[in-house]
Amino acid sequence: MIYPLLQASGWALFIGRFHPVLVHLPIGFLLVAALLEIGRRTGKINVSESAVSFVLFWSAVGATFACIAGYLLSLGGGYDEELLGDHMWQGIGVAVFAWIAWLLKSDWTAWRIPFGPKIYLPALGLATLLTFTAGHDGGSLTHGEDYLTQYTPEPFRSLAGIPPAKEQTTEIKPIANVEQAVVYKDIVQPILEQRCVQCHNESKKKGDLRMDELALLVKGGEGGPAFVAGKSAESDMIKRCLLPESDDDHMPPKGKPQLSTEQIALLSWWIDQGAPADKKVSELKVSDQVKPALASLGTGSSSSGSTKSSKSAVLSLKVPAANEKDIEALRKAGLIVNSLAQDQNLIEVSAVNAPNFDDKQMALLAPLSEQIAWLKLGDTKITDAALKEIAKLKNLNKLHLEHTAVTDAGLANLKNLAYLEYINLVDTKVGDPGLKDVASMKGLKSVYVWQSAVTDSAVSQVSKQHPDLLIVSGFNEATVAQFLQAGDSTAQKKQ
Repeated sequence: MIYPLLQASGWALFIGRFHPVLVHLPIGFLLVAALLEIGRRTGKINVSESAVSFVLFWSAVGATFACIAGYLLSLGGGYDEELLGDHMWQGIGVAVFAWIAWLLKSDWTAWRIPFGPKIYLPALGLATLLTFTAGHDGGSLTHGEDYLTQYTPEPFRSLAGIPPAKEQTTEIKPIANVEQAVVYKDIVQPILEQRCVQCHNESKKKGDLRMDELALLVKGGEGGPAFVAGKSAESDMIKRCLLPESDDDHMPPKGKPQLSTEQIALLSWWIDQGAPADKKVSELKVSDQVKPALASLGTGSSSSGSTKSSKSAVLSLKVPAANEKDIEALRKAGLIVNSLAQDQNLIEVSAVNAPNFDDKQMALLAPLSEQIAWLKLGDTKITDAALKEIAKLKNLNKLHLEHTAVTDAGLANLKNLAYLEYINLVDTKVGDPGLKDVASMKGLKSVYVWQSAVTDSAVSQVSKQHPDLLIVSGFNEATVAQFLQAGDSTAQKKQ
């Protein structure tokens, strides 16, 4: 019965995960016991020895259970072995010396142990001291070895002999010339540093995987290689990003900043191209699907345009939380679902990794008609029939329909979407009538129609009639970056 708990089983890990809860009990009890002892011996407080003994007993019990749970948690792996060993023995030391201190203080046993009073204080002192050292190593195991010293300011950093602080990647810097960018160094590595390296680095190797160096990323971790060159769909690092956020195997873990759909698309593209270490963008095959994501990396993404940067009215709406079963149904269909912000219930739904999504599956969106604000169905198999369902998404704010079979007839269904500000119709069969229909929508701010059936004369005419509407009918990095940034959930979360 007990033997299965000594292996990396579900029960062992279930109990082991209570370690962070249990470990606080001996810390608190030991500190209280030490303070009571100091106060009693200095005459500051009047407390009986039996009271101190009572606190010590529970500190020893708490330390014992924390040790057991800690051991079971360690069976899950993913920790630095040397640091784990130090932490384990320090934790055991806390429990051992706490029991010794209690035995020397207890009314039942103290009188039976020779030289008890002389041993008591050193035992209590060692238990308390080991609590601090074990706590430090425990924090290092969880958050990395430099967790406590990471933000040490100067001159204290130099005085303590701590190496200069490493620059933290909080946002990806624009690339001046995307075509000449080295794909791994300039595109892939910054994404990994921003979203993955905090848990997969030299000091913290979750799953025995490091992602701070390409050679180590290729090597992989406990589950094998992180990716299969040429096959993003079979690569663990991509599959984990696409799992439901509530799944234990989803990466990054729930509660951590998630990769945007464009970042996942870029990582998938790099892997599909063979995961080269030193090739430039210009040396690889760039599909139409990845062009917008690449364009968003350039300096054009910050260029000024005629679109207004004011906050959308839809973002101030208060809607009920989405049903998890409805979100799970979307994810099973291959769609990516992200929250627009932590304090909102509005969501973004993207089919960037579900090219076979079609009209028959559109019914999956209906239960989330209030929550869906951003919808990306570009490069899917939807037709005009899908737009009848899209028309029911009353809070829809941004809509991607690029590279689909939609036509003017389908667009006519969208006229009552009061919050729609952005629509992407690139490479569709939409023509002049469709442009005029969407231009009449009061809330619309930008529409992208290059490679569609829309004529230059219609663009000129509609632009004069609606001077506040941005109509993009030509391809360049700056305009592509604008439409991608308009639908980038990561940018929104930073606001």
